[in-house]
Amino acid sequence: MGDPESIGEHGQQYPLHDEAGQDWIQWWHPPDGPAPEGRRHGSSAICFTADGSVVLVAQPGGFWEFPGGRPEGDEDWRATLEREVLEEACAVVERATLLGFARGRCTSGPEAGLVLVRSLWWAEVTLNPWEPQHETTERVVAPPDEALGREKRGSNGLTQKWFQEALAARRRG
Repeated sequence: MGDPESIGEHGQQYPLHDEAGQDWIQWWHPPDGPAPEGRRHGSSAICFTADGSVVLVAQPGGFWEFPGGRPEGDEDWRATLEREVLEEACAVVERATLLGFARGRCTSGPEAGLVLVRSLWWAEVTLNPWEPQHETTERVVAPPDEALGREKRGSNGLTQKWFQEALAARRRG
Protein backbone atom coordinates (compact mmCIF):
# COMPACT_ATOMS: atom_id res chain seq x y z
CA MET A 1 0.00 0.00 0.00
CA GLY A 2 1.35 3.44 -0.87
CA ASP A 3 2.27 6.06 1.65
CA PRO A 4 -0.48 8.68 2.07
CA GLU A 5 2.03 11.46 2.72
CA SER A 6 3.69 10.99 -0.64
CA ILE A 7 0.88 10.11 -3.02
CA GLY A 8 -2.24 11.54 -1.41
CA GLU A 9 -4.11 8.27 -0.94
CA HIS A 10 -7.22 8.23 1.19
CA GLY A 11 -7.86 11.93 0.82
CA GLN A 12 -7.81 14.54 3.51
CA GLN A 13 -5.08 15.03 6.08
CA TYR A 14 -6.32 15.76 9.58
CA PRO A 15 -3.97 17.70 11.88
CA LEU A 16 -4.05 17.02 15.61
CA HIS A 17 -2.29 18.64 18.57
CA ASP A 18 -2.24 16.20 21.50
CA GLU A 19 -2.23 16.62 25.28
CA ALA A 20 1.55 16.09 25.37
CA GLY A 21 2.10 19.10 23.10
CA GLN A 22 2.97 17.03 20.04
CA ASP A 23 1.66 17.59 16.53
CA TRP A 24 0.28 14.76 14.41
CA ILE A 25 -1.11 14.31 10.93
CA GLN A 26 -3.82 11.66 10.63
CA TRP A 27 -5.35 9.90 7.65
CA TRP A 28 -8.54 7.84 7.32
CA HIS A 29 -8.09 4.41 5.74
CA PRO A 30 -11.13 2.40 4.62
CA PRO A 31 -11.75 -1.05 6.14
CA ASP A 32 -11.73 -2.99 2.85
CA GLY A 33 -7.97 -3.54 2.69
CA PRO A 34 -5.25 -4.53 5.09
CA ALA A 35 -4.53 -2.25 8.02
CA PRO A 36 -2.11 0.51 7.05
CA GLU A 37 1.53 0.23 8.10
CA GLY A 38 2.45 1.50 11.55
CA ARG A 39 2.47 0.41 15.18
CA ARG A 40 -0.84 -1.15 16.26
CA HIS A 41 -2.28 1.34 18.71
CA GLY A 42 -5.54 -0.42 19.50
CA SER A 43 -9.23 -0.17 18.79
CA SER A 44 -11.97 2.34 19.62
CA ALA A 45 -15.72 2.39 19.04
CA ILE A 46 -18.56 4.80 18.87
CA CYS A 47 -20.91 2.73 21.00
CA PHE A 48 -24.68 2.98 20.68
CA THR A 49 -27.21 1.63 23.15
CA ALA A 50 -30.44 0.01 21.94
CA ASP A 51 -32.27 3.36 22.22
CA GLY A 52 -29.68 5.10 19.98
CA SER A 53 -27.74 6.92 22.69
CA VAL A 54 -23.94 7.15 22.55
CA VAL A 55 -21.65 5.99 25.35
CA LEU A 56 -18.73 8.20 26.43
CA VAL A 57 -16.18 7.55 29.16
CA ALA A 58 -13.81 9.78 31.10
CA GLN A 59 -10.46 9.21 32.71
CA PRO A 60 -8.79 11.38 35.34
CA GLY A 61 -8.74 14.90 33.97
CA GLY A 62 -12.38 14.77 32.95
CA PHE A 63 -12.09 14.55 29.15
CA TRP A 64 -14.91 12.60 27.55
CA GLU A 65 -13.96 10.11 24.84
CA PHE A 66 -15.26 7.10 22.97
CA PRO A 67 -14.26 3.80 24.61
CA GLY A 68 -11.13 2.08 23.36
CA GLY A 69 -7.55 1.26 24.06
CA ARG A 70 -4.40 -0.64 23.25
CA PRO A 71 -4.04 -4.36 22.53
CA GLU A 72 -2.82 -6.85 25.10
CA GLY A 73 -0.62 -9.71 23.94
CA ASP A 74 -1.59 -11.00 20.52
CA GLU A 75 -5.20 -9.73 20.55
CA ASP A 76 -6.66 -8.94 17.16
CA TRP A 77 -8.47 -5.66 16.47
CA ARG A 78 -11.91 -7.05 17.43
CA ALA A 79 -10.75 -8.73 20.65
CA THR A 80 -9.09 -5.48 21.73
CA LEU A 81 -12.32 -3.62 21.02
CA GLU A 82 -14.49 -5.99 23.04
CA ARG A 83 -12.15 -6.07 26.04
CA GLU A 84 -11.61 -2.30 26.12
CA VAL A 85 -15.33 -1.49 25.84
CA LEU A 86 -16.04 -3.89 28.69
CA GLU A 87 -13.24 -2.48 30.86
CA GLU A 88 -13.80 1.21 30.11
CA ALA A 89 -17.56 1.48 29.63
CA CYS A 90 -18.80 -1.60 31.53
CA ALA A 91 -20.57 -2.54 28.30
CA VAL A 92 -20.81 -5.70 26.23
CA VAL A 93 -20.35 -5.40 22.46
CA GLU A 94 -23.35 -7.12 20.87
CA ARG A 95 -22.57 -6.17 17.25
CA ALA A 96 -19.73 -4.22 15.70
CA THR A 97 -18.60 -3.11 12.27
CA LEU A 98 -15.10 -2.00 11.39
CA LEU A 99 -15.49 1.42 9.78
CA GLY A 100 -11.85 2.14 9.02
CA PHE A 101 -8.42 2.85 10.41
CA ALA A 102 -6.81 6.03 11.66
CA ARG A 103 -3.14 6.28 10.77
CA GLY A 104 -1.24 9.07 12.51
CA ARG A 105 2.32 10.28 12.09
CA CYS A 106 3.88 12.46 14.79
CA THR A 107 5.44 15.51 13.14
CA SER A 108 6.85 17.32 16.18
CA GLY A 109 7.71 16.48 19.75
CA PRO A 110 9.54 13.62 21.47
CA GLU A 111 7.78 10.99 19.32
CA ALA A 112 8.41 12.71 15.95
CA GLY A 113 8.39 10.11 13.18
CA LEU A 114 6.28 7.58 15.14
CA VAL A 115 3.40 6.11 13.11
CA LEU A 116 0.39 4.70 14.99
CA VAL A 117 -2.63 2.83 13.61
CA ARG A 118 -5.97 2.42 15.40
CA SER A 119 -9.06 0.52 14.21
CA LEU A 120 -12.28 2.56 14.39
CA TRP A 121 -15.63 0.83 14.88
CA TRP A 122 -19.37 1.27 15.20
CA ALA A 123 -20.76 -0.92 17.97
CA GLU A 124 -24.11 -1.72 19.52
CA VAL A 125 -23.66 -2.37 23.22
CA THR A 126 -25.55 -3.50 26.29
CA LEU A 127 -24.66 -1.55 29.42
CA ASN A 128 -23.74 -3.45 32.55
CA PRO A 129 -23.98 -1.84 35.98
CA TRP A 130 -21.37 0.90 36.34
CA GLU A 131 -18.38 -0.62 38.13
CA PRO A 132 -15.36 1.36 36.88
CA GLN A 133 -12.13 -0.51 36.34
CA HIS A 134 -8.59 0.61 35.67
CA GLU A 135 -8.29 4.25 34.60
CA THR A 136 -11.91 5.06 33.71
CA THR A 137 -13.68 7.25 36.28
CA GLU A 138 -17.02 8.14 34.67
CA ARG A 139 -19.50 7.01 32.03
CA VAL A 140 -22.23 9.04 30.40
CA VAL A 141 -24.88 8.13 27.84
CA ALA A 142 -25.83 11.03 25.58
CA PRO A 143 -28.01 11.62 22.54
CA PRO A 144 -25.96 11.52 19.31
CA ASP A 145 -26.45 15.26 18.70
CA GLU A 146 -24.69 15.98 22.03
CA ALA A 147 -22.07 13.21 22.07
CA LEU A 148 -19.69 14.59 19.47
CA GLY A 149 -19.63 17.99 21.18
CA ARG A 150 -18.63 16.38 24.48
CA GLU A 151 -15.89 14.17 23.03
CA LYS A 152 -12.42 15.66 23.62
CA ARG A 153 -11.48 15.42 19.93
CA GLY A 154 -14.97 16.07 18.59
CA SER A 155 -13.80 19.08 16.59
CA ASN A 156 -11.05 17.04 14.88
CA GLY A 157 -11.94 16.29 11.27
CA LEU A 158 -11.05 12.61 11.47
CA THR A 159 -13.25 12.15 14.56
CA GLN A 160 -16.11 13.91 12.76
CA LYS A 161 -15.70 11.60 9.74
CA TRP A 162 -15.69 8.54 12.03
CA PHE A 163 -18.82 9.80 13.82
CA GLN A 164 -20.67 10.32 10.51
CA GLU A 165 -19.64 6.83 9.37
CA ALA A 166 -20.93 5.41 12.69
CA LEU A 167 -24.27 7.18 12.34
CA ALA A 168 -24.64 5.80 8.80
CA ALA A 169 -23.71 2.28 9.97
CA ARG A 170 -26.30 2.47 12.75
CA ARG A 171 -29.01 3.51 10.28
CA ARG A 172 -28.11 0.55 8.07
CA GLY A 173 -28.41 -1.66 11.16
